[in-house]
Amino acid sequence: MLVHIASSLKTVLSGYLLGVVVGVPLGICMAWFKPVDRFLRPLFDLIKPIPGIAWIPVMITLFGIGLMGKAMIVFMTAFIACMVNAYSGIKQTRDVHLWVAQTFGASNLQQLFTVAIPTALPMIMTGLRVALGAAWSAVIAAELLASSSGIGFMIQQCRGLARPDIIIAGMIAIGLIGTLLTWLLGLLEKLVLKGGNSKR
Repeated sequence: MLVHIASSLKTVLSGYLLGVVVGVPLGICMAWFKPVDRFLRPLFDLIKPIPGIAWIPVMITLFGIGLMGKAMIVFMTAFIACMVNAYSGIKQTRDVHLWVAQTFGASNLQQLFTVAIPTALPMIMTGLRVALGAAWSAVIAAELLASSSGIGFMIQQCRGLARPDIIIAGMIAIGLIGTLLTWLLGLLEKLVLKGGNSKR
């Protein structure tokens, strides 16, 4: 079981971190720079309604049932959640705060990094939390359908072997690991938001 848990964690963290690194900056750029928003909005509106699980057949066909295929499924799932919340957070920046920054001579980029992004941090962290839960569910679903390792694969194999004890143990492991990952992200969120509040 430990081998399968390690495989699932490696997959989910690889895809999740890639989704965060791409999704958050892209969401910020779309919200702040209107040309970027106009250029990417049609593609984003097309991709956003597609659930992460729907990407499983496409990614498995393109990348196989190994780490890359499952990580790309997780990436698409996490990317959307991170991007949506980063975009919404920046858009919620109050105009009066930007006017004050402009009064003190702040440039466009200075307003972004000193006003808009700190204001959007709670929404961005919410996006990270939502993305993590969705990513963990997506990787288990991918392993159940097509995989050669991972907790989902283990559960699927034990179903055919009529081993309900291992299936239940796998389900408990899924819940415990998901709770642990959410708790760790919660600690990071408290640290980031506390640090941001201390600077204002």
